[in-house]
Amino acid sequence: MFSAAGDTSDKASVLADEMPSPAIDFARDRFPFCIVWTPIPCLTWFFPFLGHMGICTSSGIIRDFAGPYYVSEDHMAFGRPTRYWPLNPSKARDGVQGWDRAVAQASDEYKGRMHNLFCDNCHSHVAKALNNMNYGGSSNWNMVKVAFLMLIRGKFVSTWGLIRTWLPFLIVICLAFALWLSLSVKSL
Repeated sequence: MFSAAGDTSDKASVLADEMPSPAIDFARDRFPFCIVWTPIPCLTWFFPFLGHMGICTSSGIIRDFAGPYYVSEDHMAFGRPTRYWPLNPSKARDGVQGWDRAVAQASDEYKGRMHNLFCDNCHSHVAKALNNMNYGGSSNWNMVKVAFLMLIRGKFVSTWGLIRTWLPFLIVICLAFALWLSLSVKSL
């Protein structure tokens, strides 16, 4: 049998995990318990699966490693999110409080880091937060894993988000095809 103090603590923990997540508010860019993604101009035009990523607090505020020694709050470096991947806060160690604590710890750590496009970037920041909260019982999150899972599990915020992500790539492909076709015709 639980003691009175243990019983209260256990009930509070269970209640925090059972509380419904605040609703996503697309108009205000509030994505509670989500990982968000936005295209990076030029880079995403050629590789539409590469982009900028952030992780949101329980209240939906976006935190993203936006540059050297800078973690932005509530304003993504490359514009509004076009994709989001909702996660379950009950899979974070200590539930909602553990989620927010892990995001804050990762953000504080990355405020002291140099940004490197290839190995210590926004994806690494998100992976660090997931590792801090031991999300899903795992502490082996990395930038490749979060990028891949965003690609297959992420949802577009709107039709415009889909267009903003894929239209530049399709234009580049069409231009490359037109160039190839014109060069092929000239060689005949």
